[in-house]
Amino acid sequence: MAIILRLDRVMADRKISLNELAEKVGIANVNLSNIKTGKVSAIRFSTLNAICDVLDCQPGDILEFERDKQNPSDT
Repeated sequence: MAIILRLDRVMADRKISLNELAEKVGIANVNLSNIKTGKVSAIRFSTLNAICDVLDCQPGDILEFERDKQNPSDT
C-alpha cells in the first residue's frame, strides 16, 4: 500500500491514548485502532477532520505517501 498511516507517531507526540482520542473524536476504540494500525482501506473526511482537530495537526502529519517499489523483474 502506498499510503502509510502515522497516527501512532502523532498520538505519541501528543501523549494521547487510543481510548482518549477515540472518545474525543467520537468513534469506537476498535475503529480507531484499525485506522492506527492501517487495517482500513478508507477513512471518512469527517473522521480525519475530527482526528486532526483533536490532535492539532494537519492530514499530512498522519498520512504519508510512499511510492510502491517496483520489482526489478517487473520491468
